[in-house]
Amino acid sequence: MTKMRRRDREVTDLTEIKAIVEKNMILHLGLFDEEFPYVIPLHYGYEYREETDQFIFYTHGARQGHKIDLIHQNPNVCVQIEGEVVPDYDYDVPCKYGAFFSSFIGRGKAELLEDSEQKAYALNLLMQHQAGKTFEFTEKMTKPVGVIKVTIDQYSAKAKTMMPKK
Repeated sequence: MTKMRRRDREVTDLTEIKAIVEKNMILHLGLFDEEFPYVIPLHYGYEYREETDQFIFYTHGARQGHKIDLIHQNPNVCVQIEGEVVPDYDYDVPCKYGAFFSSFIGRGKAELLEDSEQKAYALNLLMQHQAGKTFEFTEKMTKPVGVIKVTIDQYSAKAKTMMPKK
């Protein structure tokens, strides 16, 4: 990825990056759609693979539709997660207004899972992240569900944290 302009906000500690991914619930999946990007918000589950330094995200939805068609056409994707957004509006100068936040952005490839066991694994990661518990998924339950696996090869994180009041 390109160098971050605001290096003072770059998050490089892996523990902090994982915390950003863990505490948020929605990722925005960016896909190629001819001449315009197509971005869709999705719930996600994830895992981090130490041996390859990769985040793997799992989302679910219908087995057919525009996002599925776009993944078939071009599996290159971008994901973006933001959270902890708090307005920073306590200024007399409008140009100083902003927000405190944390964010994650990554580039990688999307694939559609077909195997029932892989889908069950992915759906359990999603449910663990979203609801804090896992379930028993049968083949009957996984068959009608579209599951997207996104393997992120390049990522960065950024944060503007609140300073304690003096």
